[in-house]
Amino acid sequence: MTTLSSNNDENLKENRHNADVKEELEDTSLPEDVLCDSCMDSPSKALKSCLTCMVSYCEAHLRPHLENVKFQNHRLVDPLHDFDCQACEVHQLPIKRFCLMDGSCVCLDCEIQEHEGHTISSVEEARAQIETELQKKHKEVSESASAAEKAIGKLHDNNDLIKSSVQEVCFIVEQQFSRLQTTVEEARKGVVEVLEGEQKKALKQAEGIKAHLEQRRAQLMKTLAQMNKLSKKKSDVDFLQEYSEWTKREVNSCVPSVHINRIDHLTSYVHAVTDVSQELRDLILSTYKEKLSSICNSGTKSSMPESSLLSLPDPETRDDFLKYTTSLTFDPDTTHNFLRLMEDNRKLTNTSPWQHSYPEHPSRFEYWRQAITLESLYLGRHYIEAELSGEGAHVGVTYKSIDRKGEDSTSCITGNDFSWCMGRNSRGFSAWHAGVETVLEVTDITRIGLYLDFHRGSVSFYNVTGPLKLLHMYTTDFIEPLYITVWLSKKDNVVSLINAK
Repeated sequence: MTTLSSNNDENLKENRHNADVKEELEDTSLPEDVLCDSCMDSPSKALKSCLTCMVSYCEAHLRPHLENVKFQNHRLVDPLHDFDCQACEVHQLPIKRFCLMDGSCVCLDCEIQEHEGHTISSVEEARAQIETELQKKHKEVSESASAAEKAIGKLHDNNDLIKSSVQEVCFIVEQQFSRLQTTVEEARKGVVEVLEGEQKKALKQAEGIKAHLEQRRAQLMKTLAQMNKLSKKKSDVDFLQEYSEWTKREVNSCVPSVHINRIDHLTSYVHAVTDVSQELRDLILSTYKEKLSSICNSGTKSSMPESSLLSLPDPETRDDFLKYTTSLTFDPDTTHNFLRLMEDNRKLTNTSPWQHSYPEHPSRFEYWRQAITLESLYLGRHYIEAELSGEGAHVGVTYKSIDRKGEDSTSCITGNDFSWCMGRNSRGFSAWHAGVETVLEVTDITRIGLYLDFHRGSVSFYNVTGPLKLLHMYTTDFIEPLYITVWLSKKDNVVSLINAK
């Protein structure tokens, strides 16, 4: 009984399906008769259409399909008028239905077999529904494009405003430094005046001492003359009497030592001016640097638009990160001649010493074997996964302003202060920023995840080869859009951007 009931159910299902097929085929024909495509002079009414031959036949021309075994696999249906209707490659039935769940066009056999239980509608209804959604999306995209165009225009207009504003600020700065120079000049004149006053006092002191010495010298010369006169006395009595009288008078033969005490202060002046000048220089440089740095940092933070993402929790699982997946491709105009682009510009291989005939371009890296993506990352959250192969493969982010032609280490993503990357070298895996290497305690990584939170100023590297694990994080204040950048230092190094979704 169970077998009989099952067979009946299958028969009912097949009959229902055949009825649906017949109805579907009837819907595709026009009210007027379908004519035989093989009749030459006066076409007769078609009896069947062959979905294999895509031709309709009258009773006479249909005979080969009914009697010849070569045509036994051809599928005959009631006459069809529209053979331009696309047919299912598997079942050879017209594609007139659309599976909303799988997003694919199907025939009735597909609907019964592979898409049973799915939400199905006619292609006309599906198109009408999708076109409505497409119109909404088109409106959103058009509005976004218009907003982007206005923003570009505003930025273009702001160029002149920025230049004039900077010129005004420079003028004020020049005024302040001019005043500072005037103050320094006044201070210099004041010091010179003090020194000139000291010079006058010292000269006056020297002049007074000189007059005193001249007077003393005259007295001593007079005493010498008296002594000479006394020594010339021939009479002993006269000599002794005059000598006795001469000794009664005070005779001072001492000469004061010469000392200009005003000169002693000159060394003190030198020390005072030197010390104060050094203090002022240090104060000026440190104060300007401190205040300007503070203004720059506060200006950068305040200029960032608020993001609704700031209130969202940080992603923790790989599925959380995948919500922020960004699809990127490498820019052929930046790719070094030793790097080969593959897989729709998502894969790079170092083919040294084989060079590729890329056209010359000002954006192309000439020394460091690097390439950056065509698309930039700006505002919000972004996540990409990359596969690394070979000792020397590095991946990270940098600003567009990175030097493309230089040979210095600052032209490499490991050596400047506006690039953040990680990769593998002879010592293992490391993270790099501004020429500083941070060795990572990890081995056997083939795929990494790079997560960028622009508003919070963080770029993080994760090991996604196995369970998700944070390898290293950098925090800073980003001031420009960022670009994914790779550096392949050795032959056969490979980096691939993975479509993680």
